[in-house]
Amino acid sequence: MAAPSAGLHFTREVLKRLEIKGVETTAVTLHVGLGTFRPVDVEDLTKHKMDSENFIVPAEAAIIVNKALDAKKRVCSVGTTTMRALESSVSAHNRLKANQGWTDRFIFPPYEFKIANTLLTNFHTPESTLMMMTAAFAGYDLLAEAYKVAIKEKYRFFSYGDAMLIL
Repeated sequence: MAAPSAGLHFTREVLKRLEIKGVETTAVTLHVGLGTFRPVDVEDLTKHKMDSENFIVPAEAAIIVNKALDAKKRVCSVGTTTMRALESSVSAHNRLKANQGWTDRFIFPPYEFKIANTLLTNFHTPESTLMMMTAAFAGYDLLAEAYKVAIKEKYRFFSYGDAMLIL
């Protein structure tokens, strides 16, 4: 297994700069499992079975995120595992609810995201569930263009290399 790695880009200095600029942050707890890394081996994506991963979205996080949504501010999911936890914790009114448990949600195009409207994520391997979720968020054409630039510029890929912010 591996740690959720998109958040590793946030040093103390970066977090302090965000705080100075008025960016509010909050945390969720993620227990990354095989589901994140198991390859997709079916052509019909609706038949792919994700392994469940445990998460906690605390009440404080739900309050902060919902306040941002109500104010029409950006809500950035730091990582695809966070995005899966957020999308597994949506209320009937499309707001984030405090939640804990297991999720086997597999997000792929087309998908309408309910909570986050920005995504910070690493570059992922082709045909992975992570790449499919990112394509659902960014759109296939924009993501393909980002990967062309990344390859041309010799970005590092996978768990702790270069990252992209999708607005």
